[in-house]
Amino acid sequence: MAPRPPLPPFDAKSAAQKVQAAEDGWNSRDPERVALAYTQDSVWRNRDTFVTGRYEIVAFLRDKWIRELDYALRKELWAFTGNRIAVRFQYEHHDTAGQWWRSYGNELWEFTEDGLMSRREASINDLAITEAERRIFGPRPPAEQGTLLPVR
Repeated sequence: MAPRPPLPPFDAKSAAQKVQAAEDGWNSRDPERVALAYTQDSVWRNRDTFVTGRYEIVAFLRDKWIRELDYALRKELWAFTGNRIAVRFQYEHHDTAGQWWRSYGNELWEFTEDGLMSRREASINDLAITEAERRIFGPRPPAEQGTLLPVR
């Protein structure tokens, strides 16, 4: 597979670019597109779910976006070193009953030398919100890239 820049070792600019690329990919809600950013044998921990490999990533994301409707995500670079990046994020969605949710979390990422993510560890907490409390509406406008909405 072709390299997926930016490549490690990361500096502040390349780490921020990697975070924005991940945000853009996840906001596409296209499981096959998202899975291409990961190694064939990538290992995930997502809350209490463990996923290994692209096939399982695609299945996990398909199921996720069937349940999490109108999903919209924001990620922010938290820290980086060598081939690792830490991010914090928020996303909003509603369920099939119409209840809106905001989810907060942190992710730890590890990359191979060709820029594919080989490991993803995600810790996530959910907060029920009203539709009027929503703050995230679709993909991030370019002028807001690199910023995160307030935690509350």
